[in-house]
Amino acid sequence: MADVKGRPFITLVFDQLLRFGVSRAVLCLGHLGESVPPVLGNRYGDLALDYSFEAAPLGTGGALRHAQAFVPDAEFFALNGDSLCDVDFHSLEAAHAAGGGDMTLVALHRDDRSRSGALAVDTSGRVTQFESRPSTPTPGLINAGIYVMRRSVLDLIPQDRASSLEDEIMPQLVTRGTLHAWPIDGNFIDIGTPESYLAMRDA
Repeated sequence: MADVKGRPFITLVFDQLLRFGVSRAVLCLGHLGESVPPVLGNRYGDLALDYSFEAAPLGTGGALRHAQAFVPDAEFFALNGDSLCDVDFHSLEAAHAAGGGDMTLVALHRDDRSRSGALAVDTSGRVTQFESRPSTPTPGLINAGIYVMRRSVLDLIPQDRASSLEDEIMPQLVTRGTLHAWPIDGNFIDIGTPESYLAMRDA
């Protein structure tokens, strides 16, 4: 909900979803979540908005599990709400179908991976190693926080407690060989720190 040039940052994400024909979004809301619906309402143009409220912080995995009732489809997109990336969602969906995995994440190359999930990928696109918070600033592929996944992945997430998609669930998928990556070369904006938010706001 951070202000970027006179509007909430999340509406930039909504604009991107609308360009690819997405018709419904579910927002997983934690701290101060009750303040969001009065601002955004139930629609953003042709995009219907639903809200999943957390009584206590549930983490990236727990938030998805908590919102499971809002996900009737066999597969769905999941995105971080504090970042924006040049992604062709139709191509991402096609790559996921071709890979046949349980989850496909968007990956970007960065010279410093200390702030993002670092991963290694084999020639087929299967993720062979994933580290949510690398201890050293090595170059390579990072997790952009954009996923397409099977609904069955939600069943792997513990119910009614905080859990991390990156620390708990994705390593399980790596072990199973069902986590894939789709590397792209595109712009990536992350407002997850005060410094990155100010850089975005003042650009």
